[in-house]
Amino acid sequence: MAARLVRRCCWRHLGAFLSTPSAVPASLLVPAGKVAMARALPQAPFALFHTPSPSSWADGFSVKEQVEDSRNPEHKVIGEAIEMATSPQELLQLSELHALNSNEASLIITQLSHLAVEKKLETESILQDERFEQLVSITDSQISQVWNNTLVNLLKSLYCLGMDSNRREMQSVEQEVLWRLRRLTFRQLASLAEFLAVKQGKESKLLNEVIKKLELRWTELEGTRTVVTLMGKVGHVSPALMDRLEDKALELAEQFNPDDIRKVTLALAYQNRRCVPLLRALSYHLIQKHFELRLNVLMDLIFAFGKLNFHQPQVFQKIATDLHPHVPTMTPIEVTRCIRSFALLKWLSLPLFEAIAQYAMDNTKQLSVTHLCSIILSFARLNFQPSGSEDFFNMVHEELQSQLDSLEPHLLTDLVWSLCVLQQAKAPYLQRVLAPDFHARIRGDQSLKAQNLRQKLIHINAAAKLESPDYWGPFLPAEMLSPAEPAGEKVTLLQSSLREALAGVLGSRDNGRFDVRTVYGWHIDAEMVVNSENKPLPLKDFAAPHLLRSEGTKPLPPGARRVAFLRWEFPNFSNRSKDLLGRYVMARRHVQAAGFLVVDVTRQSPTSAPSAPSLPTPGLATVIPSGPPVRRPEGGGEGSG
Repeated sequence: MAARLVRRCCWRHLGAFLSTPSAVPASLLVPAGKVAMARALPQAPFALFHTPSPSSWADGFSVKEQVEDSRNPEHKVIGEAIEMATSPQELLQLSELHALNSNEASLIITQLSHLAVEKKLETESILQDERFEQLVSITDSQISQVWNNTLVNLLKSLYCLGMDSNRREMQSVEQEVLWRLRRLTFRQLASLAEFLAVKQGKESKLLNEVIKKLELRWTELEGTRTVVTLMGKVGHVSPALMDRLEDKALELAEQFNPDDIRKVTLALAYQNRRCVPLLRALSYHLIQKHFELRLNVLMDLIFAFGKLNFHQPQVFQKIATDLHPHVPTMTPIEVTRCIRSFALLKWLSLPLFEAIAQYAMDNTKQLSVTHLCSIILSFARLNFQPSGSEDFFNMVHEELQSQLDSLEPHLLTDLVWSLCVLQQAKAPYLQRVLAPDFHARIRGDQSLKAQNLRQKLIHINAAAKLESPDYWGPFLPAEMLSPAEPAGEKVTLLQSSLREALAGVLGSRDNGRFDVRTVYGWHIDAEMVVNSENKPLPLKDFAAPHLLRSEGTKPLPPGARRVAFLRWEFPNFSNRSKDLLGRYVMARRHVQAAGFLVVDVTRQSPTSAPSAPSLPTPGLATVIPSGPPVRRPEGGGEGSG
């Protein structure tokens, strides 16, 4: 870079020195016999030396290239003919009409590639044309004389035309580019890296060398377009370069337009790079500048935030508000993509979800079974019941019941499980997934996917037993109900506090159980039995139908109650809300239906659950009385507490 700067300064000063007639006698510049020739030279070339165009430097043309271009009128004529050509034949005929040099031949090949892409032409006929072979031969014979920018474009054009990479001429161009990497501008390197990353991928030797140069010269990086393009198309090849690009993007974040923000967040999402400072900066400018966001920008932003699990309530509120009027005109794919992203982020926007429920009822014929399943799964994750719940689920049952056999087993299980969360699972759904031939295929399968499927089947089985009085079978066999081996989970502060508090309340270890794995597939943090005077009783003596193997056989004494302590951490709730996610709402319902008095244990914080009668240990737990779930009031905001 220093060498280029010195060379450029020399050209400037030399041009200024020579362009002044009185500065030096002409006889000192050239031999005596050539004074007349020196005087006859036009002044224009020296003017070019003195004031080179910044834009031409940015495009990678040196001063020498500009001078040669202006000195040769024929070259200018050929250049105009190349630009005006509208067909490959016109370009190929130029090789017959003019004696071409390597630069002109390279420009023709580049223009051939542009026409082939623009008009979607077959490149095979171009490659087999003798005149094209002649152009390649001219270029190859004088490859060292091809200008830098023309050389880069030539390489990209040969790739686009589909020339065999094993041909000597192709390898000659690649090698020449490799030798000249240090002389290329940063913009040329970025353009070449972008092209090679898409065309050849990580295995390209030339791409790896180009990226090394970009990493070394990253301080030359300027302009939002280059940063955004490199992040999206080249960043995944080099984590080190991506680190530099993230730093530069953070510096330029204020200059990004909505489409730049969309591309940067997508690049981060596809590469699973959760750069929190950059995401915060992009979110800030997105909110502060009050951009008018197009539908595709809204969709991609919520997808990227969902994939990165990045929570920014103000952005979510803006996206949900801006998306709401678009819902009636969206396609089924856009609707399902949108609602799945919001569900992944645990963000419930009541107006938006109501609009999507109405969309599903109005566009039943356009929605495929998969689209409808995605909507049900998203509603279940957030425990959302549409205001027109009866009409909505009548439509769902009408569309789905005849299609159950066509669904893939895992999708069918997820669908029935979600309907259980929403308390809409009818007998045909339960019978389909609890049938022996359905669950027989996963017996003995220890894969994570099979274990997740088995766990959901146990939950469905619990819903069938505890919440479906009209359902008579089949049910899962006892061997399917054995609790899965608990993963090595870290003990949380809330969990340890609960154990310490209960140790003083129980008095004896025989009066309670901890970490109880039930036959319903749910985990109870602690359980105890209290008599009519609320005093703990030993558990071992009594039958425990919620366990696979009960230690005792005695029924509970009159007036005695089972108490279950369910611990709820922050991830169990909707984003900025006091409402549990659908999975945990169903867990709580099932434990209540199994005969327990439920004690909800949460952290005491400004966003904790509403206050209620406390346990003997103040500030640790709250008790929410048993009863049917209370429906969220209409117009209750965007899921915020």
